[in-house]
Amino acid sequence: MSSRFAFHLRSHDARRRLPERVFIGHKEPETTKHVLLKFLGFALFHRDRLELEARLHDDNIPFVPDLVQLDYTLRPAFWGECGEVSVAKLEKLAVKVPEAEIWIVKRCPAEAEPLLRDMARHGLRRNRYQVAAFDAEMFDEMLAHLAPRNEVTWVAADFEPPTLQLDFNGLWFDAPFTVLKF
Repeated sequence: MSSRFAFHLRSHDARRRLPERVFIGHKEPETTKHVLLKFLGFALFHRDRLELEARLHDDNIPFVPDLVQLDYTLRPAFWGECGEVSVAKLEKLAVKVPEAEIWIVKRCPAEAEPLLRDMARHGLRRNRYQVAAFDAEMFDEMLAHLAPRNEVTWVAADFEPPTLQLDFNGLWFDAPFTVLKF
């Protein structure tokens, strides 16, 4: 069974020219948590040519990214994984997309810590990965109000210090998020 979530966007952030609408498919066994992580990742990292779940036409890259930006030679310049991701996949990504900026988007720092420990235990290359982890209470409240059709006004987001401000379905959120480097 599958469904689709619509996000109708208005952006007051001059650095993020978000599209008016974003549609995110939801297929079993994917959770609504994953849908919300993909939306927040898309809005937070938005840049020209950023795509959701784009199929890459490169036999050397056997993965479908949650978020990807291709450069003008159609090689990934940005790769985003939202929610659960295996250490084995991350290790392969470092080789398959050597020039790409690799980000992992998590619900909260507590959910990122086990992944970072596993990455260290498996000896993944350092200074290659970054994690954006949201405030758990903010994320859970947004998840509780996620609907098939959503109204979002994106006001601002910054990485120095990591904060975001948005109205999500009539609720105001002004919260920090955490950036972790590995």
